[in-house]
Amino acid sequence: MASEPFRIFIVEDDIIFAKIISHHLSLNPDNEVEIFPDGKSLLKNLHKNPALISLDYNLPDMTGMEVMKQIREEKPDIPVVIVSGQQDLATAIELLKKGAYDYLLKDQDTKDRMWNIVKNIRENYALRQKIASLEEEIGRRYEVNNLIKGVSPAIEKVYKLIEKAANTNITVSIYGETGTGKELVAKSIHHASARSKKPFVAVNVTAIPKELIESEMFGHEKGAFTGATGRRIGRFEEANQGTIFLDEIGDMDLNMQSKLLRVLQEEEVVRVGGSEKVKLDVRVMVATNKNLQEMVRNGEFRDDLYYRLLGLPIYLPPLRERGGDIALLARHFVDEFSLKNRLDKLSISPKAIEKLQSYPFPGNVRELKAVMELAAVMTNTTTIEDTDISFGSTSTNQDFLFEEMTLEEYNKRIINYFLQKYNNKVRLVAKKLGVGKTTIYRYISEGKLD
Repeated sequence: MASEPFRIFIVEDDIIFAKIISHHLSLNPDNEVEIFPDGKSLLKNLHKNPALISLDYNLPDMTGMEVMKQIREEKPDIPVVIVSGQQDLATAIELLKKGAYDYLLKDQDTKDRMWNIVKNIRENYALRQKIASLEEEIGRRYEVNNLIKGVSPAIEKVYKLIEKAANTNITVSIYGETGTGKELVAKSIHHASARSKKPFVAVNVTAIPKELIESEMFGHEKGAFTGATGRRIGRFEEANQGTIFLDEIGDMDLNMQSKLLRVLQEEEVVRVGGSEKVKLDVRVMVATNKNLQEMVRNGEFRDDLYYRLLGLPIYLPPLRERGGDIALLARHFVDEFSLKNRLDKLSISPKAIEKLQSYPFPGNVRELKAVMELAAVMTNTTTIEDTDISFGSTSTNQDFLFEEMTLEEYNKRIINYFLQKYNNKVRLVAKKLGVGKTTIYRYISEGKLD
């Protein structure tokens, strides 16, 4: 791929001199030279971000000092070389103090000195570009490692596939049990890709009612249906230039599958109730915990859509196949929870780690997170012991976390447990849980606590 040209602006009212310098610098085909006759025309074109400005000090409309001042305010990183027909040491020193890269006199050697200046600036520019590229690459790798934790061989394979996916625009299909972190993998690929600064839009197919999914995905026009009081763009348009992640794709009905296939084939969307075709540039990633091949054989999933979405398949292993990652993730979740809730730093005892590693974790990483957050709440010391760790039905006091309840009901159960644990000492419980005393008293006055 061709490198970006090195853009040089020459601001000079002496058109003959300007053309001489321009011709000389253009002998290097990588240089792109543009001439401006005065300061105002230059300032109108600063948005083009030249790599270097050669600025005549005596212009018909502005002084070199005035022009350079505005350049410094708008584009302080652009090097400015002042070119003058008069030798004025005091002015030269003042300009250099104000940020000029160099000060040249107009004579027969000016073009050669300018050539050397451009050569030096190009080398520095290339070095800065390389450093910026490395910093971006390091940032992307950090983003991946910050989202997905693990050092096991099973997760290392996932890291390698994430890197391959990030370097291309291929569709990605992510498979794995519930709770393995499929959305985190999709986010990691997006953040490590060239689309990282564009939107990442996640859509859970199962969370959208069947009658609303087309409108939600593709948008609608005003009056398209009852309640459509205005135009609304869909999730695909929201994700334009970026990434859309369709979670639980296996639960999409056949009618919607055919509409999705058309959008992917045509790379355009038509809002419900409209006729305008909106062009799309969207990277697609999907995830499922179902066997799509089996669904295709059973006629539950379109084979043409299946092959369109297959792309690069990434299998996300369950937690029980990730060995030592359990201890690493457990510590991460405890540290994260403690920091968010302003708790003292907690450690995890060897017996607690042993208990965690002996459990199969049917809910995978999501279950481990819930277990460790509850253990952080339940411990009486700064160390989480094996007795603080509960896997649902193993404790009559702690299995409530895995029941179907509202957040309000969870709150009441946790507060009730702590009141019993600390002999109804409301102040102590409020401090332990980080809630206001009035919240606990309100629950008591409303008869919501035992």
